[in-house]
Amino acid sequence: MISPRYVVLLVVLTAGALGSWYLARTHTAADSDVLPYEPAHRGYYLKSARILGTGEDGHLLYEIEADRAEQQTDKRIEFSGVRVRYSPGSNIPWTVNADAATLREGSPRITLRGHVRATSNSESADNETEIRTQYLELDPERFVAETDQRVQIRIGARSLTATGMLASLNDDRIELKSNVRGKIAP
Repeated sequence: MISPRYVVLLVVLTAGALGSWYLARTHTAADSDVLPYEPAHRGYYLKSARILGTGEDGHLLYEIEADRAEQQTDKRIEFSGVRVRYSPGSNIPWTVNADAATLREGSPRITLRGHVRATSNSESADNETEIRTQYLELDPERFVAETDQRVQIRIGARSLTATGMLASLNDDRIELKSNVRGKIAP
């Protein structure tokens, strides 16, 4: 026969085992609720990125090439080593290079920063236009480039500097805003 002392010992041991199992399970669940680190950013990044922009008719209008593109959490894409070029079919002979650029979701404007250089791909070197600045906002769908920063403009052998500029790339028109200085040789 089983002694009452053995039954009590068996009940106490079983209760202790169940209690420690319950406490261990509860403690583990609480630990997993608090992560010791921030969750990883779920965006993407690309090396040697190429992004195509289309016009209203759906045909290729421009392309953005970059050494690197990275999606940020605030619905923007950051580019480094950037080149924006219009398609040959658009008849817009401009190429824009910069160290960095930002493209925001829902906005057609590209913000270019650091050694920004816009050049017209003219057939004649005498008429080639080059715009240099540290900051430029480009709206490739409207063919407009604008800055409030200092700009240097070279047209063939002629050169100008100014503070602020508005350029219409589709009709090769540049409007300088203030502090215009230049060197025009015959």
